[in-house]
Amino acid sequence: MKALTWHGKGDIRCEAVSDPRIEDGRDAIIKVTSCAICGSDLHIYDGVIPAMEHGDVLGHETMGEVVEVGRDNKKLKVGDRVVVPFTISCGECFFCQRGFYSGCERSNPNREKATKLWGNSPAGLFGYSHLLGGYAGGQAEYLRVPYADVGPIKVPDGMTDEQVLFLSDIFPTGYMAADLCNLTGGETVAVWGCGPVGQFAIRSAFLLGAERVIAIDTVPERLALARQAGAVTLDFKEEDIYDRIMELTKGRGADACIDAVGSEADATASLDSIIDRVKVATFMGTDRPHVLRQAIHCCRNFGTVSIVGVYGGLLDKIPMGSAINRGLTFRMAQTPVQKYLPMLLERVQKGDIDPSFVITHTARLEDGPDLYKTFRDKKDGCIKVVLKP
Repeated sequence: MKALTWHGKGDIRCEAVSDPRIEDGRDAIIKVTSCAICGSDLHIYDGVIPAMEHGDVLGHETMGEVVEVGRDNKKLKVGDRVVVPFTISCGECFFCQRGFYSGCERSNPNREKATKLWGNSPAGLFGYSHLLGGYAGGQAEYLRVPYADVGPIKVPDGMTDEQVLFLSDIFPTGYMAADLCNLTGGETVAVWGCGPVGQFAIRSAFLLGAERVIAIDTVPERLALARQAGAVTLDFKEEDIYDRIMELTKGRGADACIDAVGSEADATASLDSIIDRVKVATFMGTDRPHVLRQAIHCCRNFGTVSIVGVYGGLLDKIPMGSAINRGLTFRMAQTPVQKYLPMLLERVQKGDIDPSFVITHTARLEDGPDLYKTFRDKKDGCIKVVLKP
């Protein structure tokens, strides 16, 4: 089959790889009808995610049609259309039983490697390094889905791929970002990063009762899409974000701040982000946490900082003195997608939100390598890429 594979920094190829096969009775094989390039895939493209190997198949936003089912899988049958969560979860362990599917204790066969880096292991993920299981991803013609009696959700008749594909990751992740803010109605929420996850965080904050959302980016197309959702937009290259948020909130700060950027904040945003970039380039640091620092300073006393942007290692110069002395709450996670799937699918069915609003590019799998670069460089108005194998 054809798949998008990693061969080093900036080197993504569409090439022939072995077809997947059933390896466990709970597995399923799906024929991929739609997949997407995620912002977190760009961290792989940029070479900042460890434990990647040449030829690894990428992708963790995937849906398609079931073509083969393991003997122990009683949930799915051949012909079912399904969306596949990016988190691989057994459904039976301590964490899965409590709804923390992204903390699954069984799905990462390389958990010892992850434990050495992070102190313990999260769940395995599709297409996202051998630290997280080395599972082949879904930017391919076919995908093996482990624990397929737990993860995938069946797509109701009449719904298009474009309506449901993003239930695999970015819609639940953006929704979780807002959900972690403990919104009760009337709040001001600031969102750093108006990429796909940020766009869903903006809309989810409004769905959950926020009165005002402040969206921070510099890409005109992203800011325009945020304004369409009703957000107040700030261009971090044109104005001082801290000063503007304090002005908009009469000196109090935002009730909640969402970091939807993560480890690769724009290196021209400020002096500290430039220093971060130098440290990463000279192997003196692993991440560029400028956005997290700014979110902490812009959050009101006893407010919440919600982190859904991807960080991989050790963060430098985080203002914990500010957080502690002002009573901030930090909430963060890889999204336990299975927890949110049924409820978000119902919202889509009811018409509360149409996730397809974020799509700007639809192309063949063979166009994937070029579109990785287009997406990374924010060219051609690119916000979200959908690929059709």
